[in-house]
This record gives sequence, structure tokens and C-alpha cells, in this order.
Amino acid sequence: MAHTLLVAGTASHVGKSTVAAGLCRYLADRGVSVAPFKAQNMSNNARATPGGEVGVSQYVQARAAGVAPSTDHNPVLLKPRGDGESQLILDGEAVGHFEARGYYDEHWGDALDVARAAHGRLTESHDVIVAEGAGSIAEINLHDRDLANVETARFADADVLLVADIERGGVFASLVGTLELVPDDIRDQVAGAVITKFRGDRSLLAPGIDEFEDRTGVPVLGVLPYDDPGLPEEDSVALPPVGERSVVGADDGVPGDESITVAVPRLPRISNFTDLEPLAREPGVRVAYVPPDATLDEFDAVVLPGSKNTVDDLLALTNAGFGDRLQSFDGPVVGLCGGYQMLGEAITNAAIEGTGDTDRVEGLGLLPVTTEFSESKTVEHVQRDLDGVGPLSGASGTVEGYEIHMGDSTLTDEAARPFDGDGAATDSVLGTYLHDLFVNEIARGAFVRNAFESAGIDSPAANERESGDPYERAAGLVADHVDLGPLGLADW
Repeated sequence: MAHTLLVAGTASHVGKSTVAAGLCRYLADRGVSVAPFKAQNMSNNARATPGGEVGVSQYVQARAAGVAPSTDHNPVLLKPRGDGESQLILDGEAVGHFEARGYYDEHWGDALDVARAAHGRLTESHDVIVAEGAGSIAEINLHDRDLANVETARFADADVLLVADIERGGVFASLVGTLELVPDDIRDQVAGAVITKFRGDRSLLAPGIDEFEDRTGVPVLGVLPYDDPGLPEEDSVALPPVGERSVVGADDGVPGDESITVAVPRLPRISNFTDLEPLAREPGVRVAYVPPDATLDEFDAVVLPGSKNTVDDLLALTNAGFGDRLQSFDGPVVGLCGGYQMLGEAITNAAIEGTGDTDRVEGLGLLPVTTEFSESKTVEHVQRDLDGVGPLSGASGTVEGYEIHMGDSTLTDEAARPFDGDGAATDSVLGTYLHDLFVNEIARGAFVRNAFESAGIDSPAANERESGDPYERAAGLVADHVDLGPLGLADW
């Protein structure tokens, strides 16, 4: 019988995904057959597997564990699309769009059965399952239907590792409060706690740790220093709210007048924004998430990201005048997936994805492309031969990534097709359905080089700022700072 460890949290964005990925790689490095699991995920950052879609964290954790990502690792995925509605995906396949009440009343039982079955299959072929919870395990209003936390702990008979983030303050209060509010049977399964994102002298925490352990009987098994291994973000909690601006990638030592800034409109329903993370790791490159009504005068390039609701996000950009400003922008422009569709002349059958009943929505008009939506959905891992033009001029070779989209885009006039006959490009604008485009060095390097050239700035050395494999860095955090004995993992 496989041993399951549930990495649960006191809140969202406390470091659960990093700890889980670190545990997966740590165990895999020691020859343990380990697999990740998250019964229910809510995220628009998804990845394609042979069986369908999974959340990005479980895809990453599977890679860390050295196993092929599969839908068993994340059997239930909810992809928010705005107005309180989400697309429900079971075992990788889209079931439909539901509001929260409809999901819980009509489909939660099916989701529970799917999650139980997926976990059972994983236990048949692995020794250890590292499960990740969602948000807080102490949401008392959801304890009767908390699939990722409470139900997983129960049906997997899991040891629970409670993770709390000290950076946001009140770490001991959040730990104690969480233990007070979890169901009694789950409280008995808590094997220990880990404090994350700590800066400073660890000895200063000792009195608080001692009192916490005396009060609760739960040992603090580790204090992780503040360190970002470079794993992709799971959800938009890491992004600025709509209407605000945030810049990432500004800690590389390159002076501002020797760097470029890539503007990314902060779409209300942004998805797969992890596509931008490789750019932010390039020396001298800043990625600025900007409101739809932002001016583009100070920026050197623009990337339109994916969207869970392309039609409504396109309307948000149009209403904010973004398209008019983009028409007069003279730097490189790239649209990824939904961003590609927005750059075209129009979207037809728009009511299939939008929240209104309009059949045709005018695009931003930078590419001679029309997109027609349909009910069918493309979900696949792909390789393409890139013949770089426009923003990717100079790039040549094979690129790979994944496609997750509804609709097909066709040319309305002459344009280059740089990806084996897919995508579209002009001298300064390029669109593609290929997510993870900038993970490929040949595409990323060409885009960065062309953006620097367009800005009239010499490009710094083309190497990434991050040092080392992010999976190994995450494993090192766990190995160096967490006592694995009480978790039943020390002997593996």
C-alpha cells in the first residue's frame, strides 16, 4: 500500500506547490517511485497530457518525480471563466460550464468518485503519493465538500504536513487557528508543520516554535528560507489585481537604461501567464503586467497572453482603447493562444465562449486572421519547425509546447506561417497557439534580441539569471530544512 502525504496549507500561496515538488524530486533522486496528486485544482494555468488537461503544478511535480504527467495526477480541474462560472474538467475532459452551486449540487459526487479512482490507480504503481491541498484546509464552510484537502486526507489515509507562510505575518496564529478549525479526525492526521518564506535569524523564531508545539503537540518540522526555485506559478494570486501594474524580472543587476520592458495586458480572465516567466528570467528583460487602459509609450515590446474567455477579454481591451494604442506601437508584438485570436480581424461564433449572445466580435486588427469558435477543444503536446519571421526573425529549428484552445484561425490575406504552416506573422507582429513558446531558447533568444534591436539597446549576454535546476533547488530546500522522519519518509 502506497504511503500518501498531503501537503496542506493555512491559506493560498503559502508554498504548498514548492514543498510538494521538492518532496517529489527528493524522493525520486533516492530511487523512490513517487507520484504527485491533487484531487481538485482551480487554475487557468493548465498543461496538456496525452489524456487531457491538468493543472500546471501537477504537471511540474510529475516532471520533478520523473514520471510522465497524466490526468490521474489532477483528476478534477476547474478553470474559472468569469462571472462565478468555471469549466469543469474530469479526467482531462471538459464536462461543461457551471456556477459553484451547480457544481456542488450536481457534479461534486462525480468529482469525488473520479478523484478516488485516480488516487487508487496511482497507489497501485507507486510507493509514495505526494498530494497537494488547495487553499486553506480550514475552510469550515466547505468541510463537507473539500475534495482537495479533507476528502483527500480521508480516502487516502494521508499524513498531513501543514504549510504556513511567515511573510504575510501572523504565522503562529494561522497555524493554531487552522488546527482548531480542521475536523477532529483530520487533526489527528497532522504529522507536523512547516514555516515558509522566512528571512533573517532562525533563532529568533525559537520561542514561538516552542510555545506553538507546547500548545498544539504538533512539531514544527522545518523553517524554509525565502527562496524562489523558479517553478511556474499555479494561479493568478501571484499577479497584480486587474487595474494595477506590476513588474517582474528587475533583480538582475542590469541598469534600467540598458534593459527592455515587455508590456503584458493584465486581462481580467488571464490564463497560462506562466508563458511569460522565461522572458522575465532573461538578463535585462522586465515583464510589466499593465492595466488594459495603460499607455504603451514606455515599453519596448508587447505580449498578449492567453485567456480563459477570449471574447470578453477582447472586449475589455477594445473598450479600454488598447487596440488603438497597439496599432500605433512600433515594437515587436506577440500573441499567444487567446492573444493570437485577439490580434486578428474578428472572432465568429463568439457566443460559444463569450458571456453575451453576439455572433461576431471585431479583433484588434494587427494580423490578417479570422477565428471561428466551435464546441470542440484542442488539447495536445506539439512540436513545430520554426521558420522565424517578424518578432522571431533569425530563429530556425524545432520548438515544442502545448496547445489548449477552442476555435480555428484562418488567414484572410497573405502572411507568413512560421510554425509548420500554423500561426501568422507580419514584419512586427506574430501570433501562435503554442504555449511554452518562450521556454524554447531559439524562440526566446530571437524575441529578446529583436526587442533589444528595436529599442536601440545592446543586448546583454543571453543566459538565464536563475542558477541550477529548479526541481533540484526545490528538493534542496526540503532536504536541507525539513525533518522528514515524522512524515514517514526518512528511510526512503
